Amino acid sequence: MSVDFHCTDGVARVTIDRPDRMNAVDAATEAELERIWTEIEADNTIRCVVLTGSGDRAFCAGADLKSDAGKSGLDYWASRSPNCFGGIAMRQSLKVPVVARVNGLALGGGLEMVLGCDIVIAADTARFGLPEAKVGRVPLDGGMIMLQRMIPQKIATGLMMTGRLMPASEAASYGLLNAVVPAEELDEEVDRWVADIIACAPLSIAAIKATIKKTSHLAPHEAYAQRLPELIDALNSEDSEEGVAAFREKRPPQWKGR
Repeated sequence: MSVDFHCTDGVARVTIDRPDRMNAVDAATEAELERIWTEIEADNTIRCVVLTGSGDRAFCAGADLKSDAGKSGLDYWASRSPNCFGGIAMRQSLKVPVVARVNGLALGGGLEMVLGCDIVIAADTARFGLPEAKVGRVPLDGGMIMLQRMIPQKIATGLMMTGRLMPASEAASYGLLNAVVPAEELDEEVDRWVADIIACAPLSIAAIKATIKKTSHLAPHEAYAQRLPELIDALNSEDSEEGVAAFREKRPPQWKGR
């Protein structure tokens, strides 16, 4: 398959496995990614997801233009899923955190998938860009919408209007990344973040993610007034009592996810 998917101890790992195409996504890969995200949503044992690309050259170089030969820009737009590129760029229904392990180039749809992740860890050799305008297209799958909301608008505009690539250090300076490390330390850094996520209460994580995803467009007081079901579930859970008890008893909490 073009995507490797496996889960161990509550951690799912999704790897786009097309290194000969710099992990560019064709129609079959897109369908497989959508299937995998749907499977993850239905699996209550999964606590965290790591998304990456195989090899060391690219996280994902975006859409495989060779596979889309003959399809017009309007055709491409009309065929897009509301979840956008890779089934993750603008996905709202996924409750577990997704960590992007950016091992190389993240271009076009590759950057759009990064924008859809909750935490982004990059190798210092990684570079980011939305070069669609260079081939007569536009960043339809979340890029134009999301990037300007995550970094200064002028910086986002400059990237999209020139197709330039941004090095990891610069992307981090604008708050697009959580951490940048030498390439040989990437897996170790990702594992540290995953371990910290797993140590937290799963329903608390779900409530935090839902609040960020569903209220970021609202004024602060309006956002505060929202009574999201994920927030209610977390506050009304056994885990909310367990966490406090474990703190008082100076022992690790035993999360049940309920």
